[in-house]
Amino acid sequence: MKRRKAFDTDIVGQNVLSSKMQPFSNSRTGALAKLWEGLVGRAPEGTVPLRVRVALEEEQRKGEILVGWVQAVILATWAVLYAVSPKAFSSEVSFQPVPWTLTVYACFLGVRIWLAHIRRLSNWLLSASIVADMAALMVLIWSFHLQYGQPPAFYLKAPTLLYVFIFISLRTLRFEAKWILIAGSAGALGWLILLAIAINAEDSITRNYIAYMTSSSVLLGAELDKVISITIVSLVLAVAVQRARRLMERAAIDHVAASDLSRFVASGVAKTISTANNAIQPGQAEMRLAAALFIDMRGFTALARALPPADLMLLLGEYQRRLVPIVQRHGGQIDKFLGDGIFATFGTVLSSTTFAIDALNTADEVVKELIAWTDERRERGLFVVDVSLAVASGEVLFGVVGDDTRMEYTIIGDPVNIAAKLEKHTRVEAVTAVTDMSTYELALQQGYRSTVKPDIRLARQVGGVAHPIDLVVLAR
Repeated sequence: MKRRKAFDTDIVGQNVLSSKMQPFSNSRTGALAKLWEGLVGRAPEGTVPLRVRVALEEEQRKGEILVGWVQAVILATWAVLYAVSPKAFSSEVSFQPVPWTLTVYACFLGVRIWLAHIRRLSNWLLSASIVADMAALMVLIWSFHLQYGQPPAFYLKAPTLLYVFIFISLRTLRFEAKWILIAGSAGALGWLILLAIAINAEDSITRNYIAYMTSSSVLLGAELDKVISITIVSLVLAVAVQRARRLMERAAIDHVAASDLSRFVASGVAKTISTANNAIQPGQAEMRLAAALFIDMRGFTALARALPPADLMLLLGEYQRRLVPIVQRHGGQIDKFLGDGIFATFGTVLSSTTFAIDALNTADEVVKELIAWTDERRERGLFVVDVSLAVASGEVLFGVVGDDTRMEYTIIGDPVNIAAKLEKHTRVEAVTAVTDMSTYELALQQGYRSTVKPDIRLARQVGGVAHPIDLVVLAR
């Protein structure tokens, strides 16, 4: 019993100690996460959408092709320099390492560029090619002591080592830090191998800098400085690329979100939201002179009962695909799709001095498009869809409504209400399109020219409007 009690006491003590250590462990993990985020930047929230990843991968592929062609230019430069430089060894020597190295590297580089073009360059092959880049450079540097008939330590002073930094920097074109680190590691390791070969060939290590500069002796500190420089440059570039990649991913996600947003709200509204300097708040509004256009499909309720849902949606899709581009072509913004109706505005999101003429030109072109659509449907043996529209203009309030969790831009004012009521009134007048006299006269002042003689109907009593309205029929 005593042993069991002691055992239980130990377990309790361990649990207490573990519970006390847990907050410390969590805080340390949190601190490391914050440090890492501060170093490489904030990661995008959630997962990066597939289409964004595909776009980034395509840019990486193009970057790899560019890397390959730059390295091809470097290879050609090496070949020319080797061809014109003096050589200490006899031309009868059967094996010369540089031509063989350059030839093999050229073949390898050509295969890599081809694989990048056809999207078949795998990660392991890319890793191998980065190592091959550095290996070719190190063999070229190593051959200098043979070419000039000097001790091996001679090649340690070759300025060709600077190409290591070029090869490392080229890896930034792929927007991935790991390739920079692989290139930097290969470069540092390659130089350490050359250093070991030089030391092993003739034990001529010195601490005298003058002796190092004027003889074939090796100054370990100077060579290690080169390795440290390669390592630090690689790390800095890797961090910079990782930060840039995360920023690019967030920017790409924001761009996709803005593009998608413009498909669900008016493009001008989407642009206003995405380019706002300050956070948009409910209650922000301004007065604008604008025009409102309502388009509606007559008899839609009966049509919805008669048609299968799939056919009804196909009909709506065809109807909207024909009319929406017309609105957008004349500078209009689609504010809402009201089932079978379309509510568009002119001069709201972006202030305009031609809002009235733009609205009436849109109405005229919509009427022409509806006539063409009617003819097509008759030829195909389909039922004809009857559509009506109306335009009104004046001063409106354009602003943001809602709360912090759900907001939307909206237009409030008499022109909106009158346009909606005029569209319903077209049935009373037995016409397709109307506007009020003030909008028509304003459009004329802005340069509007009607293709048909206006049908003016004075002092019409419109349902829901307290005062009579002078109407202009745009299309019967």
